[in-house]
Amino acid sequence: MTSSGLNLAVMAVTLIGWVGIFVVVFALDRRVKKLEER
Repeated sequence: MTSSGLNLAVMAVTLIGWVGIFVVVFALDRRVKKLEER
């Protein structure tokens, strides 16, 4: 694997990680708001 390929892999994993964090935070926020409405 070349260094550029390694950099792309690291970028992809980092991007997926950030997206995953945002999805979890968004889902928890939605769940909390639904509980507060009741």
